[in-house]
Amino acid sequence: MGRKGRSPEEIERRAKIRELLQSSNISSMDDIQNLFKETIAEFMENGLDAELDEELGYSKYDYRNKNTDDSRNGHSGKTLRTSFGNVDVAVPRDRDGQFEPQILKKNQTSVSQDIEEKILSMYAKGMTTGDIEAHIRDIYGLEVSDTTVSRVTDKILPIAKEWQQRPLESVYAVVFLDAIHYHVRSEGQIVKKAVYIAIGVDLDGRKDVLGMWVGENESAKFWATVLNGLRNRGVEDVFIACTDNLAGFSDAIGAVFPKTEIQNCVLHQIRNSTKYVSYKDLKELMAGLKAVYAAVDEPSALEALDAFSSRWDSKYPKISASWQENWPNLSTYFKYPQEVRRLIYTTNVIEGFNRQLRKVTKSKSVFPTDDSLLKMLYLAMMDITKKWTGRRQDWSMIHAQLAIYFADRMPD
Repeated sequence: MGRKGRSPEEIERRAKIRELLQSSNISSMDDIQNLFKETIAEFMENGLDAELDEELGYSKYDYRNKNTDDSRNGHSGKTLRTSFGNVDVAVPRDRDGQFEPQILKKNQTSVSQDIEEKILSMYAKGMTTGDIEAHIRDIYGLEVSDTTVSRVTDKILPIAKEWQQRPLESVYAVVFLDAIHYHVRSEGQIVKKAVYIAIGVDLDGRKDVLGMWVGENESAKFWATVLNGLRNRGVEDVFIACTDNLAGFSDAIGAVFPKTEIQNCVLHQIRNSTKYVSYKDLKELMAGLKAVYAAVDEPSALEALDAFSSRWDSKYPKISASWQENWPNLSTYFKYPQEVRRLIYTTNVIEGFNRQLRKVTKSKSVFPTDDSLLKMLYLAMMDITKKWTGRRQDWSMIHAQLAIYFADRMPD
């Protein structure tokens, strides 16, 4: 835009800037940088003084309006890191030590912290480092590099690891267990790794991600390690565990939480059953399976399974055999009323969470390290779970049923 296109306000502001530059003897970019630093300090100090005035209810020399026992108590020095270099700021104090400034928070050491928060937010939503660089440059006029993005996001690692070790509730009504797979670079090779995820629903009906663990390909042995970790963090009992049908999973759960009932995901079983079914048979076969899993009770379900076996064993003998083999852990939900059934018969809760993780991580085909995978998943998890507020609407009914079925294990 040329000079002719400037507004009266901009023209007036430019005149004041010229006057300031002349009066400050500005002759180089270093002089301008120092002027910027002084401007930042002045802006911060004026803002801090105004905040303390508001906190105390009277300005510095207006003692007639003083209506508090608290008072000013000098200043303390603070050095702020900025893109123009370090800036010294005088921060006002109050005698009672109650003053919590907002423009420059007590633990803040950099005015770029809001930029760091933006970087973390964008990273949590799955933006690539290239996208983040372009976005910060376009919106804020600042240059950030791959190294800067990595340095900022690396600050999350100790927080993520602390989160991974936090104490948990002693009893969970339901815990959903599943794994999601990613490619990670390891010792010069690209290997497929499993991220083991546990989501718990506590006795107040609130769900929470209990942990995410990066390990080798999914195995019952690693799940046993995960479950022992939950126990070490304070979990004493789980009423119902919802899982896929991984070999050895039930034994791993039973070894750590021997009283826990296990419900294999019915949708996983259906998907595995129909994987190799001819398209022309699919509609009729699915109707036969629905008569099994949607039955009113277990005897009716077993009758429907016998009918399915008679109809389809000649063509697809493995389907009914698989249902019969897995029946002990597929049929757990039949003893419960509809409200509890809807909660436990699939692992939809955790699969929905996994879908959201995949959406965030789709821009990364390979992660350079386990830690880089963990920090992205942690940030994504924090972003996703912000929407997890309140408990299930039908929880009163569910809790009443659980109180009957698990009366001897329900905390007082």
